[in-house]
Amino acid sequence: MTALLAHISDLHLDGSERATRRATHVMDYLRALPRPVDALLVTGDIADHGDEAEYEEAARILIAPFPVLTCPGNHDARPAYRKALLGQSPADSPINQVHRIAGTAVLMCDSTIPGRDEGRLDAATLAWIDSTLAALPHGIPALIAFHQPPVALHHPLPDAHSLQHPEQLAALLAAHPRIAAVLTGHAHTAAATTFAARPLIVGPAITWTLRLPWEGDRPADREQPPGLAFHILDDDHRLTTHYRVLP
Repeated sequence: MTALLAHISDLHLDGSERATRRATHVMDYLRALPRPVDALLVTGDIADHGDEAEYEEAARILIAPFPVLTCPGNHDARPAYRKALLGQSPADSPINQVHRIAGTAVLMCDSTIPGRDEGRLDAATLAWIDSTLAALPHGIPALIAFHQPPVALHHPLPDAHSLQHPEQLAALLAAHPRIAAVLTGHAHTAAATTFAARPLIVGPAITWTLRLPWEGDRPADREQPPGLAFHILDDDHRLTTHYRVLP
């Protein structure tokens, strides 16, 4: 069964009119599509400061007629995220969730290290990924999503704060061939590469776009419009991605 997933990242909601307007613009576009997506993935940095009010705003903006799947980023705070966005009791433990979407298992994983910008899939999260994938019925493909990319993207800013110990994730991918792709955010640039012989897709940021080294010295291009990705996972478990910018 073909799955159609939208993917956004790095909203950095901070109570400002600008952040609210950009995130609302993207959600208005998605809600108005003639054919609704099967789900929307939001790969972290939903809030800018990790304040409860920022997640309350996110909950309002992200209301949609399709499932909205989220994971935290380095700007997010787990207790406030859980309380205001997920309706759960505040807690500091990693936020890992699995969803069954259009015949596909989507694992939204917590790669954050509280107080740090770089990422890590800790032992508990790695064990959860392993056991969750092992328990899936035969023939069900899976996508793994988290915040920090596990490879260099050739810009000093995201590369200084990437996923640590990527070899641990690579070992999981080798053990579970059902994983069709890895989806991340964090870098503020739409990018496509590979990791451990799988597609690695970086979702574009809502708040600002990373200016690459050959585009200039100032990394944050705040004039670029917000972007999103559409992922199609077909019956052959092949992922095709289309990117859009929304002026």
